[in-house]
Amino acid sequence: MLTMSQIVPFLLGTMLFSCPPAEGASAESGHLPNRDEIPQQYKWSLDHIFALDEEWQAAYNKVKNSLPALAKMKDTLSASPQNLLTCLKTRNEAGIVCGQIYAYARMHRDENSANTKYQAMTGRVEALLSEVGAATAYIEPEITAMPEETLRQFRQDEPGLKEFEFYFENLLRQKKHVLSPQEEELLSRVAEVTQASENTFNMLAHADIKFPKITDENGREVQLSEGRYRTFIMSDNRDVRRQSFEALFNTYNQYRNTFASTLAGSVKNNVFLSKTRKYDSTLASALESDNVPDKVYTNLINTVHKNLGPLHRYVELKKKALKIDEMHMYDLYVPLVSDVKFDIPYEKGCELVLEGLEPLGPEYLDVLKKSLDAGWVDVYENQGKQTGAYAWGIYGVHPFVLLNYNDRYDDVSTLAHEMGHALHSYYSQKTQPYTTASYTTFTAEVASTTNEILLLDYMLKKTTDKRQRLYLINQYLEAVRGTVYRQTMFAEYEKLLYEKSEAGETLTADLLDELWRDLNEKYYGPSMVVDKEVQVEWARIPHFYSSFYVYQYVTGYSAATALAQQIQQEGQPAQERYIGFLKSGGSDYSLNILKKAGVDMSLPDPIEITLKKFASRLDELEKLLAE
Repeated sequence: MLTMSQIVPFLLGTMLFSCPPAEGASAESGHLPNRDEIPQQYKWSLDHIFALDEEWQAAYNKVKNSLPALAKMKDTLSASPQNLLTCLKTRNEAGIVCGQIYAYARMHRDENSANTKYQAMTGRVEALLSEVGAATAYIEPEITAMPEETLRQFRQDEPGLKEFEFYFENLLRQKKHVLSPQEEELLSRVAEVTQASENTFNMLAHADIKFPKITDENGREVQLSEGRYRTFIMSDNRDVRRQSFEALFNTYNQYRNTFASTLAGSVKNNVFLSKTRKYDSTLASALESDNVPDKVYTNLINTVHKNLGPLHRYVELKKKALKIDEMHMYDLYVPLVSDVKFDIPYEKGCELVLEGLEPLGPEYLDVLKKSLDAGWVDVYENQGKQTGAYAWGIYGVHPFVLLNYNDRYDDVSTLAHEMGHALHSYYSQKTQPYTTASYTTFTAEVASTTNEILLLDYMLKKTTDKRQRLYLINQYLEAVRGTVYRQTMFAEYEKLLYEKSEAGETLTADLLDELWRDLNEKYYGPSMVVDKEVQVEWARIPHFYSSFYVYQYVTGYSAATALAQQIQQEGQPAQERYIGFLKSGGSDYSLNILKKAGVDMSLPDPIEITLKKFASRLDELEKLLAE
């Protein structure tokens, strides 16, 4: 089967880095522009993939027409090394084109989720991917059925198979989980059906759900959206925060049973697949593909549990700094320094990112500068646009980045984050053959977060203003709270969901609410009032539809903390190791790639180092507030 990491985009930070409204579409104006009102210079250039829809159709037809030839190679792979190479090369060619046609349709759809033309085109590609998977489902079973000595001899006799060395190694390692050709084909054919829960969630959350209007700081009635929620929840005006919080979650609450059904369906699908492939658990199934031991996941949760004290202290400090009697969930995101504003237009934001990433060296900066002016980035929010932010690497083209930029510092940080993803894809796809070009989700957040950390450290060095320093330290603490603590809470929630489902329990909306409330109370501690509205927050987390994905935000952040420190302290040697990491793609197991870069993620040490840094900066914040 084509691996989904090869043909499906990295939808990174979609919820974690949900962005504010676009320029000209701010909460102040109350106006959210149509797509055609956004200047072209702030839109990505999807014609770099296909100039016209007709070219897309021709590429679609090319893949469709190649399927009979792919299917005819069945039962021939063990006949000769040339047959094996031809088959793998042909599948790769189909994978490259599939990646391009899917990206083109899906990103056009993300420009406006209500665009039925690109909804349909996206659906057609998803159906085609299922067909390609079915037509090639015999490949892994045939390879694993070969005597290992035969495969070893093939690899010696045919030089062209060299690029598949790691593929063979990883495949043979998981041999016991590969099914018969008939069973693999059947699973491939139901792939489109098993996407139904996620597709339903996306349509409900991004196209159909409508939020009410609220009253802004100026007393004007404005439309709430997912993009604008990030602005309102950080408002200095507590009533605006409360309004937006209640309006958003009460709206989700109206659909909680439907969201519970879609999430439960996704969980059941993943449990079914893991059992079908003879894994001990869905967690083991998710981790084994990258040779990550279960202890990495459990170490993470246990290490964070041992370090919840600083988070509880942060909540208490924020309560005192805001001078409020009770700390509610809607108070969590407001900056501690209310009168510090960063009005950073997009062009200035690009300059700050370039300055902040100077420690990565001239080669990296040169690529970054060119990419910002080359049609890679879609900058501002418009009606119907996909919320949040992501980067999408397309083999044979170049990466693209979706933003919803709104002139805040966290938008600049998001820009740095997503460009980290983009340049990771750029380097890996430029250096690696298609077979090993796709980096794993375990390493996916490392490059992006390294950029964020370097940018923030640069801003802290640059500022001499006490209140700006307070703001930036608070931004760091919020980044760790949101990425390390919060995503670990997500990871623990997901672990509980699968354990209950695997034990035969039904994932009702009431159970999902209860589990979410209990974890919020544990993580945020006694100083936090866990409002009843937040119980349904699980319903808006898209990453739960990619099983056991979110923990890698935490491991990625922890690895990035260590790597950023090495780059700042060592200079060129660490730069070279880091660029080597970016170029590695998926050419080895993630833990090995990170070890070569200088970080051992099989140990809890990087997580502990990160949380100790959190506690240290919390100490600094307390001192500044006391002055």
